[in-house]
Amino acid sequence: MTTGTSVSLGMYADEQVYYGTSDENSSFLFNNTLLANTPSVAQLWNESYHIIYCANAVIAGCTDSVALSAGDKKQFIGEAIFVRALVHFYLTNLYGDVPYITTTDYKTNTMVERMPVATVYESIIADLNQAVVSLPENYSTADRVRPNRSTASAMLARVYLYAGDWAEASNAASAVLNNTDYVLENDIEKIFLKECKSTIWQFAPKLEGNNADEGSTFIFESGPPPFVGLSPELFHSFADNDLRKTHWITSLTNGTDIWYHANKYKQNGNTGSSVEYSIVFRLAEQYLIRAEARARQGELIGAKEDLNVVRHTAGLPDTDAVTSVDIIAAVLMERRFELFTEYGHRFFDLKRSGLIDTILPIVKPGWNTSDGLWPIPETELLANPNLTQNPGY
Repeated sequence: MTTGTSVSLGMYADEQVYYGTSDENSSFLFNNTLLANTPSVAQLWNESYHIIYCANAVIAGCTDSVALSAGDKKQFIGEAIFVRALVHFYLTNLYGDVPYITTTDYKTNTMVERMPVATVYESIIADLNQAVVSLPENYSTADRVRPNRSTASAMLARVYLYAGDWAEASNAASAVLNNTDYVLENDIEKIFLKECKSTIWQFAPKLEGNNADEGSTFIFESGPPPFVGLSPELFHSFADNDLRKTHWITSLTNGTDIWYHANKYKQNGNTGSSVEYSIVFRLAEQYLIRAEARARQGELIGAKEDLNVVRHTAGLPDTDAVTSVDIIAAVLMERRFELFTEYGHRFFDLKRSGLIDTILPIVKPGWNTSDGLWPIPETELLANPNLTQNPGY
């Protein structure tokens, strides 16, 4: 769960264009030519399971501790369980069937088997439900960098949506939206500032004065871009009166060519005092989750109301969608415009909506249906005979 996820999945889908030449990992991602021995494939797998191991170590250590207070134990375990669920969510959406690891026992973990996605989701939901009751209602710090109960509910809403449990997705999103600690920021220029009240959970930079990594990753001062740029097709997909087009995207030209970069985060260096943190969960996603969940249950008036909340912040009028099919399509389109370059939403939305093999072949000449899943790393297959490879690799 780093900015690298936003970059990698933005290139892998249709948000980012890769302009570099020397980084084979990035080229393979952009061209959808990943192999089982591609370093980035193993890196994400290994780093994810390392985080899961650390979470499991926290759970075990807190459970056995006699020094911690009961309140601290409960909170630390809740945070670790939340992180374990979150990372497994990304793993299963990238690799499909994956092991769900809940122990630090290396003998057990070296022989794990892949679990069906449905089973992984059951485990994620169980962990998140436990996190909801274990995490404090209020934040431990004023800057919302440690998860609280609403953070777990926000993640639950996302997982239920992906799993097709519309009623539970709507309920979990409502639990967050009904919390008066969160206020929808109507000034689009303030949504990605560290003190924004629409933020549910965010990462702080390592050093005071530094800012979100998204700024230094996406912003460039002249063209051609040294690494990645925003897809011109995405830029031109926005309506001209959409404030996100004018405030969250910057264009640069040399007089002949035009390039674009995401400009949600505007700081590209040290500012003395940190201004922007990297936002993982924010209120707009919860409105869009509930809008889609309501539409899929036939609650069309409420679905449109939620969708229009997000559209109004972008300076757009009410949606003209009428039927449930049209509203769902409108929500998915709104998610593209609202959540671009944020932790892989676009790639996952294309997968879960069944549109991935319709949309990506248009912009990805080498796209194959099997590219919807990443390969299991070759090193893992060699180390554990119980693991199997995904089709196409």
